[in-house]
Amino acid sequence: MSPTAAGVIGMAALLALLFLRMPIGIAMALTGAIGIAVLNSTDAALHVLGSYPFSYAAVQALSVIPLFVLMGNFAVVSGMSSDLFAAAYAWMGHRRGGLASATVIACAGFAALSGSSVASAITMGRVTLPEMRRYNYDPRLATGVVAAGGTLGILIPPSTVLVIYGILTEQSIGKLFLAGFLPGLLLAALFILTVVIVCAVRPEFGPPREKASMRERWAALRRAGAFLVVLVATIGGMYAGVFTVTEASAVGAGLTLAHAIWRRRLTLAALSDSLLQTVRTTAMVFLILIGAHIFSPFLALSRIPVDLANALTALALPTLAMLAIILVVYIILGMFLEGFAILVLTVPIVFPIMVAMGYDPIWFGIFMVIVLEMGLISPPVGINVFVVKGIAEDVPMYRIFQGVLPFWAAMMVCVALLIAFPQIALILPNTMIQ
Repeated sequence: MSPTAAGVIGMAALLALLFLRMPIGIAMALTGAIGIAVLNSTDAALHVLGSYPFSYAAVQALSVIPLFVLMGNFAVVSGMSSDLFAAAYAWMGHRRGGLASATVIACAGFAALSGSSVASAITMGRVTLPEMRRYNYDPRLATGVVAAGGTLGILIPPSTVLVIYGILTEQSIGKLFLAGFLPGLLLAALFILTVVIVCAVRPEFGPPREKASMRERWAALRRAGAFLVVLVATIGGMYAGVFTVTEASAVGAGLTLAHAIWRRRLTLAALSDSLLQTVRTTAMVFLILIGAHIFSPFLALSRIPVDLANALTALALPTLAMLAIILVVYIILGMFLEGFAILVLTVPIVFPIMVAMGYDPIWFGIFMVIVLEMGLISPPVGINVFVVKGIAEDVPMYRIFQGVLPFWAAMMVCVALLIAFPQIALILPNTMIQ
């Protein structure tokens, strides 16, 4: 059997295991080990299985994952998520569609604390959906904005997806975090613009609420001040070169812990739950990374990445046309596979092609994450849509998908702007203090 044929069979087997709902990390490790045994030797496969899990779990750079996850969990305990929405609610709620716009702002803020799209959708959905229901918001707008706003969790730093991309491609995680900041703000602004347009066309979708007094507005803003302190300390510290990424994650976790203690919300049960959730999330991410690093040698032995790169180069397509093809492929994959699966499956194949064509690897990481965000709200899988459905059980699934369509279009606009103006993603990492 030729290496390429073995690689194709291995990829097909991996996809079959994923469709059978086997955890992606286990599926990749199993397929990779068998593939290495076939193309190399059983001893080589056993060596990989014996050494890789420990060697990659001990990578010091990966310590940012549990620390940033812990920061997000402490932020929930301390009430930062509720404070963020309350502040945005007080300043924007009186406008038509204001609660939906406030939801986007709150999701963007919580994304800077959690690094997870699912966590952002669940946390902010529980806070914002009851309020929008109370003011008779159309279920399509209410659920759609929560599902779309939650996707900001994997773009605005800290982002577990960007950490994994950085590890897989050997890029600076700090630069990736800084690169995701402005595109994240841009996408949040486009989401707010989408809400404004929807409510201009269909005013009944987002009725205004009573206007808060200036005293109430400033009081809500002061309560949300702790979030700004954490944001400046982590993102600002990385940009100024005061902290490394790992140090920034530790500082962020420490500040949110201190805030939870100061607010007297860190009970023993809350601390135990935060630590347990952190362990679960970290174990899931590490399992995916270990599986990916067992699968990668098999993929290299199969020569699929090299053969595919040579075939695409031989076509002599313009770089923009190649990027458009990859965009379409990712959108299709996003309809059936979860974002982590797409990332670890395709990066070893696509990344060398993009670098060979002259695309900046940091820029491509942000481009890829935004496209993965589109998959989070694309039918029929749409992980965030299912998360929101779990909160708004009375809203039919097709209504939620209808609600996310305008925001999906906003993501396409963001991708187009990122292609036309790559400096949106590159200006911060290129000017960061070394």
